[in-house]
Amino acid sequence: MSEILKIKEMFPSLSTQKVDQVNSIVNGQAKSKPRIKMTTKSLSRKQVIISMSRENINSFMKSSSLHVANLNRLLYNAKSEVLTNYIRADSIGIIIVTNKVSQQSDMAIINNYVKSLNDINSLQVDKSRLPKSKSYLKIIGILFFLHANSQKRLTPNNIEMILKQNHIFNNISLASKPRVIKVSPKSDMSIIWLDIWDVQSGSNAKMLINRCFNVRNYITTICGVNMNPSVLQYKNCWKLL
Repeated sequence: MSEILKIKEMFPSLSTQKVDQVNSIVNGQAKSKPRIKMTTKSLSRKQVIISMSRENINSFMKSSSLHVANLNRLLYNAKSEVLTNYIRADSIGIIIVTNKVSQQSDMAIINNYVKSLNDINSLQVDKSRLPKSKSYLKIIGILFFLHANSQKRLTPNNIEMILKQNHIFNNISLASKPRVIKVSPKSDMSIIWLDIWDVQSGSNAKMLINRCFNVRNYITTICGVNMNPSVLQYKNCWKLL
């Protein structure tokens, strides 16, 4: 009671309710507001990713509801507990959303079904896989133009061909198209940004960082890039064919 009287003397303009609030805060009795738990939702592991060409994506999605029914029939006949909920298109493939995490046997059934379709070019379809974590890399020391005396710029497709021809990328899967950036307006050199699929420990990226390889007359170097290092990201998987 004496503390309340002191507060009233110090702050005579405060109402009785405010005085009680100040007294509660002073004595550590104020109730703290409940903390809201925030989570960042990423793509679920209950998905099967199949990378394919844009033409294959368009052809496949035209009959997506039929494919859902056919896949569920095949999975049921194989006594699998996995069922297909729905299928959606992604920028570099299709994502089959399932009720449970698929096993290798389930993905084999899905993969065989997709590649057996008459309107699908099986040579432009990658193996089915579950989502993975992302790692980020950059390649330095590549000419921005295709040739020294040419004005034709290096394209993401050119980079993909370069990677396919080098053995150090044999087991590496790109998460998106490479990005070609000019070092500066007056420079004739470029920086290549790569997003690759990896495990949470980043072992694929660690295997590549500081590696060098030849591109025509140049020696290029692979460097690591820190982008959202604390966030595990899941998305489509694209494999170098």
